[in-house]
Amino acid sequence: MARKARLKTADAIFHIMCKSISEVDLYRDSEDKEKYLSLVKKYKKLFNVKIYGYCLMDNHAHLLVDANGADISKVMHGINFSYAMYFNKKYKREGHLFKDRFKSKIVDNDHYLKTVSLYIHNNPTDIAEYKDCPEKYSFSSLGIYVGKRRDLFNIVDYEFVMGFFGNDLDTAIKNYYSLVFGCDDEKLKEEFEFQDEKTEYRSGRNVLVRKFMSEDIIEFIASKMSISKILLNTKYSRKLVHAKALTIVLMRNLGNFKSSDISGMLGNITQARISKLNSIGIELIGSDEKYESIIEDFIRFYA
Repeated sequence: MARKARLKTADAIFHIMCKSISEVDLYRDSEDKEKYLSLVKKYKKLFNVKIYGYCLMDNHAHLLVDANGADISKVMHGINFSYAMYFNKKYKREGHLFKDRFKSKIVDNDHYLKTVSLYIHNNPTDIAEYKDCPEKYSFSSLGIYVGKRRDLFNIVDYEFVMGFFGNDLDTAIKNYYSLVFGCDDEKLKEEFEFQDEKTEYRSGRNVLVRKFMSEDIIEFIASKMSISKILLNTKYSRKLVHAKALTIVLMRNLGNFKSSDISGMLGNITQARISKLNSIGIELIGSDEKYESIIEDFIRFYA
């Protein structure tokens, strides 16, 4: 049977849940959870999305993600595929790790946004050690929300959600924390187990419109790396690997171009090569100080 098309829209906020297959825990130790959060940080930066909250349990994860104009499927595929590769290598296993695709629900109004945030942060109360103090659980963003822990991965944009709970931060923290414990109702749990998907939600948030022109991206990379724009159309050139790799990353993430489109723009390179170069570009942005802010630099220049 064909899978139902995922309901998504570029300016939506999504409640995401990922589960492992039944016989395998998604995270076996703290190192695994830290690795997953490092990947969330990497792809948050790469796609310029916003993370409003998270909670990683042993066999599943919750994320509250503002797509900010990005394709949520690309974001989650990048995170989960990279994590599965890490997990299988570490534990010397093969095969699927995640149960089907990730599940997603579009947050369709302010009330739902507040409630799902509280629900996500209520999850650690299922662990005996944290039943009365979920804010102490290291792999939930609740501690960050209520000022008990620093955001070590620098990934949580909590101010937007907290703004619904009080006119000042101290009031918001008190209100938020008291309400977390009211989200263990069974009816609420059923609601958040993704029986159906909501319609789209548009709020007053500023959303990044990802309709940048290929010519702008090519011109920016050529200027940034001091090369001729014409050279980017050269099919075979080892000297231009990094330039092409970064061009492809920007085209895929900020222009939403397909591989077939990019192929014609960069010397008719194969789709397999485009995928390889995209991986190289992502690695460059994550590891080379010269390029770590290249996406933000481009957005500031052209937005």
